[in-house]
Amino acid sequence: MPLQSNVDVPHIIKYMGSKKNLIDFVVEGINEVYVEGAHVCDLFAGTAVLSGVLRNQATVISNDIQSYSSVLAKTYLESYPWNEHPGILEHIVDLANDRVRRFKNEYPQLVFNYNREFTLTEFNELEKSQQDLINFNFGAQPNHLFAKNYSGTYWSYEQCLWIDAIRSIAEDEYINSPFYNAIISSLMFAMSYNSQSTGHYAQYRDATNMSSMNDILIYRRKEILPFFIRKFEELRDTLNINQFEYQVTAQDYRECLNNIPHNTVVYADPPYAFVHYSRFYHVIETLVRYDYPEVLHKGRYRTDRHQSPFCIRTQVKGAFREMFSKVFQRESHLVLSYSDTGMITLEELVELAREEFAERFYEVNIRFQDYLHSTMGRREDKNRNVQECLIIARRRA
Repeated sequence: MPLQSNVDVPHIIKYMGSKKNLIDFVVEGINEVYVEGAHVCDLFAGTAVLSGVLRNQATVISNDIQSYSSVLAKTYLESYPWNEHPGILEHIVDLANDRVRRFKNEYPQLVFNYNREFTLTEFNELEKSQQDLINFNFGAQPNHLFAKNYSGTYWSYEQCLWIDAIRSIAEDEYINSPFYNAIISSLMFAMSYNSQSTGHYAQYRDATNMSSMNDILIYRRKEILPFFIRKFEELRDTLNINQFEYQVTAQDYRECLNNIPHNTVVYADPPYAFVHYSRFYHVIETLVRYDYPEVLHKGRYRTDRHQSPFCIRTQVKGAFREMFSKVFQRESHLVLSYSDTGMITLEELVELAREEFAERFYEVNIRFQDYLHSTMGRREDKNRNVQECLIIARRRA
């Protein structure tokens, strides 16, 4: 039976390059080489939407070098005994309320009120006073990473208190339970839709005039908890028992390919552009790792951000050659997504694939589809017409 793509997959975060709108096209390509019982490896999983689609249909290997992707994949692939924990959401909410209350009692002088009228100067002073908390000593209170590093940036101090509280509850109460990743993912959703940035975390916005101030105020006045509750309830209502085994890894693509079973269907959706994804999603990486990293520059970036060879023009061809070689070594099949906005042209990539696979007894087919790609907030072109290509390399028997 072919794999189905018309599956209701809960949306979790805003993400550049997400394949959600192209999932029919992708699954059709996978079906060209998939046989029942084979593993499907999502090599650059990102938001792990493919894991959500293939849940209860196939044995999935979800891989991405970024730790946040592992959380998203496990959220989609976990098997949940919801009936055994009917009061779990109420328990989380009660604990979060208590932790936020105790944090505020510890630091009563830290009050930042957005529910009033502002001049532009007053608003920016309020923002700056929170941004300066990066130099504040929160030593008396554990679990203060977001309050210290991100208050007045992507989120307000109040929103950061709730992020820290819910994250600490997941770690302290649910780390060894099947619900841990669902809690973190629901928090990612709340963060994404409370953030005043444009859908990613490359930089937060400044209030340069009354119009931008009023727009930022919309997000400053939102609350983390209602968004968290809404997503957690949706996950509870849509994700139940998964009868298929799965594996989730956070490895370099080469390491992952070294370990896949023979005859795996590898779906590869590498980064296309020169901008590294670790710049856009460093904050949710920090949420997952919660390791109190050193942060620099206006974007408050981690200093250990991953740099992909697929984003470096002098390395991209070599990265593809290595991918093709390792797929061949594992006697597996490849379905590769790429677009005409990539670091190399589609013509170059198709020629490279045919060169690499022709001598290795593979049949290479090409599929194209046009779609509208979101640029996540660029003013000049918020959406862009893109041609998406699937390169399908089938290993002959």
